Amino acid sequence: MKFIRDSLHGNLQLNEFEVKLIDTPQIQRLRRIKQLGFTYLVYPGANHTRFEHSIGTMYLASRLSYGLKLPDEQRQILRVCALLHDAGHGPFSHVSEAVLNESHEQLTSKLILESEISTILSEKYDPEEIISLIGGEGSLGQIISGDLDVDRMDYLLRDSYYTGVAYGVIDVERLIHNMKLEDNLILKSKGVQAAESMLLARYFMYPSVYQHHTTRIINSMFRRCLKQLFKEGLINQKKIYKYDDADIISTARNQDGLIGDIIHRLDNRKLFKTVYSLKLDELSNPGAIFKMEPEKIQQYESQIAEEIGVLEDYVIVDVPDYPSFDEMKTLVSSNGDLVNLSKISTIVSTLRDARFNHADLCVYLPEEYSNLAHGFEFNKLMNDNE
Repeated sequence: MKFIRDSLHGNLQLNEFEVKLIDTPQIQRLRRIKQLGFTYLVYPGANHTRFEHSIGTMYLASRLSYGLKLPDEQRQILRVCALLHDAGHGPFSHVSEAVLNESHEQLTSKLILESEISTILSEKYDPEEIISLIGGEGSLGQIISGDLDVDRMDYLLRDSYYTGVAYGVIDVERLIHNMKLEDNLILKSKGVQAAESMLLARYFMYPSVYQHHTTRIINSMFRRCLKQLFKEGLINQKKIYKYDDADIISTARNQDGLIGDIIHRLDNRKLFKTVYSLKLDELSNPGAIFKMEPEKIQQYESQIAEEIGVLEDYVIVDVPDYPSFDEMKTLVSSNGDLVNLSKISTIVSTLRDARFNHADLCVYLPEEYSNLAHGFEFNKLMNDNE
């Protein structure tokens, strides 16, 4: 038996099998993947890693298992799933995922099956079963990937702690003690306020951290750099789960042209500037912006670049990334019946609309070119998305 000291949850106990999984290169790589990507350029303390989040999620899976009075065998398999659930994340976590052809869930499945993790898992479990649970299948899977899953509980608490933004603090104890497992993961009526609080925490963390205006600029710049690394064959997109943050940064620093220029700007925090912003709550159909295809975005970038006379690579049209807040279909036990949380909570429907209050579509340019955008009719260009 071993222990890891976690800054959020304290001493975390590990058995020999879990230690064997943690000691694989695939899980150790997560120590070199920042949980919040480049957010440390906005919040200097946000240097926590996917590894910390993974072991924290494992701990909460164990806590919830005890709260649900699950047998030891189910608790053990849930701990393993929680430990592995983010193993396929690319460098800088979700920042890179936006330009990949596969989600981190798909990459996690691939990594598990192609690495020694599969061999280790086979000593006790079916790797395919682990993958299905990580994907949220079945009642047990909802604990790992569901509306009120342990993954979300940990990252809200952890991101809040390391950024110093208090909005992410949630009442994990009340949630855990007011849940039960039948055919589905069910919330008891006494836990509704805690679930609403968790939803509110997500809502406030988006404009404050995940979609902070400066973070969005930084992430957009990095994605432009990463796409060029893929295009030039310097990084193998299909094997992105084998790279860590340092691999990408060091490769980029050794390049000239667009790649070297953008990474130099990021290294020295010489960021692009916002030359146009379109508030989504001013549109009749704001949801259409969220669904804009990459080809459409590139078309806008080409038009802007041609009109103002700059290289297309230096024009970035950035679409916001906000949760729909309509996924809260958690079943609530109320007066002997099972109803969706959204049916008894007006907060769910309110937040679904309120997410547009903070969201805006933005156009970024390097500061030295920003004056060229003066007088450009951005509103006319974006009109067809109304």
